[in-house]
Formats: sequence, structure tokens, C-alpha cells
Amino acid sequence: MKKVYLSAIIATLLVGCTNTEPTSNNQVAYETGKVANATTPLPATAHTATLIAQLDPNKAPSQNFDLTKWKINIPMEDDKPNRAGKVMEISAQVLGSTTNPYIHPDWFYTDATTGAMVFATPNKAMTTPNSKNARSELRAMLAKSYKDTKNNFAIAANPEAASYGSIGGELSATLSVDWVSTSGNAEKNGAFSTVIGQIHGSKNEPLKIVYRKLPNHQYGSLYWRYEINATGDNYSKRKDIYHNVFGAYDLRNGSADPTDGIKLGEVFLYNVNVENNIMHLTFVKNIGEANEQVKTAQIDLSKPHYRGNEYDEGYANDWMYFKAGNYNQCNVGSSECTNNGIDAGDYAKVSFYELTLDQ
Repeated sequence: MKKVYLSAIIATLLVGCTNTEPTSNNQVAYETGKVANATTPLPATAHTATLIAQLDPNKAPSQNFDLTKWKINIPMEDDKPNRAGKVMEISAQVLGSTTNPYIHPDWFYTDATTGAMVFATPNKAMTTPNSKNARSELRAMLAKSYKDTKNNFAIAANPEAASYGSIGGELSATLSVDWVSTSGNAEKNGAFSTVIGQIHGSKNEPLKIVYRKLPNHQYGSLYWRYEINATGDNYSKRKDIYHNVFGAYDLRNGSADPTDGIKLGEVFLYNVNVENNIMHLTFVKNIGEANEQVKTAQIDLSKPHYRGNEYDEGYANDWMYFKAGNYNQCNVGSSECTNNGIDAGDYAKVSFYELTLDQ
């Protein structure tokens, strides 16, 4: 497969097109030029060019992507009186509208050049109740109410599986991580990283897909985490079990550049397919090229004691939901990141070129 360059693709696609929508100064700061040297544009596959051709940079995200089964949290205080003091939440009914589409010029918007759906998150902002990390992130909504059991999915082994909105489901995303914070303590895995996809359970997370890049490295690492489902009296025993995909999760100052990893701005994909009881994972970089690389993994979510862990109950009796976007792990507490603003590089940015949810 012949390699083409993103700048050339953009120039071809935008001939005769003008973006007349205003952009804020902050949005300009998030443009590709901030995270990739304009004189050496990152290579893109023909697959990426095809996706860009299907996106309209003059439209809101919901006009390029089907967001009717998603709500979003963005990193700021909600402006609705009934949610005062809580993080901003935009419902699926509002977010998925194509006639009155939602956009935020700083945290959730369409890239004015590629048409990608952009999620940006600072190192410090208002967070959801049980998290230290800010996010601009989608949450799957299969029903209108959180309290409705059909809002979530279960695996086939769940005794109450029929009462949920779906048995399993599939999430697919083609994206690039364009920026991660350049401040933080390299001894902390949260520093320089963001979560770009999740399966969240009622208490714990059977899946978090993470990208992490140290400031002195050219390449970043892609990995995923399984959190053992410890509940009740054993809740404090929960922990993450790490799985490398491209690069390695535990790089520190002095570690070699993970040249088998993924650069900022490089497009890759992940697919999460939960069928019956099995979570199938697929990760692909160099999509469609001769040197395409595919990594796969699977877990039976119904079985307890993953990798021999005595406190893991498995997820057979739990309910779950998908998440996707930019859950910045570089906080000013445990990750020891700073919050000196966008110009200082204290933020994360992720661009989605394709996002599908099949449930």
C-alpha cells in the first residue's frame, strides 16, 4: 500500500472548500500544528484518507458521527440549575441531534481541517464524583434513564441478562492521540497518558485502553488494563492487570524509545467485541499498508480469578457500558502533573475519524 501524507490529503480534499465558522483562540491552539511538525507531516494510510473524505469539517460531530446512543461529560461545571456543582453532562437526546447539534469550542468539536471528532481535556478541571481525572468522554446510553437496567449491557452468563439493554456489544474506533501532557512524574503510570476507550462495570472496569508517551520519546505506547472485579469487603483489593499492545506501559525516565509504539498524530484503530461471555480485543496500526500490524486478545469475562487473582469475582453478575473519548490520566495529584495551561502543554487531545457502537 502506497503511503500518502496527511498534509497532501487535506490539501486535496479542501480545494474549493472554506470553513467560515469562527474558532476560539483555544481551539486554534489544539490544531495539528501544535502537536506535529508541519514540515514533517505524519504519514497517513489510504484508509485514513478514505475516512477523512467522508467527514465534513464544517459540520458538528453529531452530523459526521452517529451519537444517538451516547451522552458526554466535558471538563467544566454544568450550566443547568439542577446540576449546579457537577461536571457538565450533555444528554444523548441533545448530543445526538443533527438539527441542533452540540459543540464546545475548547473541549469537544470538529477539527476544522480533517473533520475528525476532537476531545480535549486539561490536566485539572471539574471531575465526576469518584475520579481525580478530568475527561471529555462519551458514555453509551441504551435507554434514557441511568436507573433503567436496559441502559447497560451484560454478558450471557448473567442470570438477569434478558433484563438488560443488550447482551454484549461491539465498539470500534479509528483515531489518533495528538497530544498528552508533557508534565508529570514518569514513575507514575498516569503521567503522560490518557484513556481512549473503556468498558465500565457497576464498580470496576474490565477494560481501559490507554495511550502513554514520555516527553523525551518520539513514540508512545498503547496498552490495556483489566481491573479485577473485587467487591464488598474485598473492594480495597481491586487492582489493574496490564497488557502491552504496541510499546510498554511501564516506561520510565531513561527507558529506550519504544520504536514499536505509536507516534502522536498517528492513526490506529481498536475494536472491542463482547460476544456471549468473551471480550475480544483487536488493535491495528499502519492500517491497510504492507506493514500493517494487528494484535488481538480475549478474556472470558464470566470466569473469576483472572490470572490466578483470588479476589477477582469475574463480571458474570455485573452490568457494564462502553465509553470512548479522552479521559486524561495526568492529574495534579497522584500523577504530579502541572496545570499551567494549553500553551504549556498541560492537556491531552484525541481525534476520532471513525466511531461505531453496535448494541
